Amino acid sequence: MMDTWKLQDAKARFSEVIDRALRDGPQVVTRHGENAVVILAYRDFAEREPALDFKAFLLAAPKVDLDIERPRHLPRKVRM
Repeated sequence: MMDTWKLQDAKARFSEVIDRALRDGPQVVTRHGENAVVILAYRDFAEREPALDFKAFLLAAPKVDLDIERPRHLPRKVRM
């Protein structure tokens, strides 16, 4: 179970939030009563699966043939 902090408490006791993240695990910070962010130790972050970079993300997308055509005999109207 992760500890939860209201934003104003987390700001006022930031060092304690960091110490607990290092010692006890991820800390949740709420804003307006809703979960906003998670503070976790770098070692926990580094162990997570690495995110794809944008190029790898696009290349991993399924291939889709959109087959979109427009009539070539009609000129497009361009505002000047």
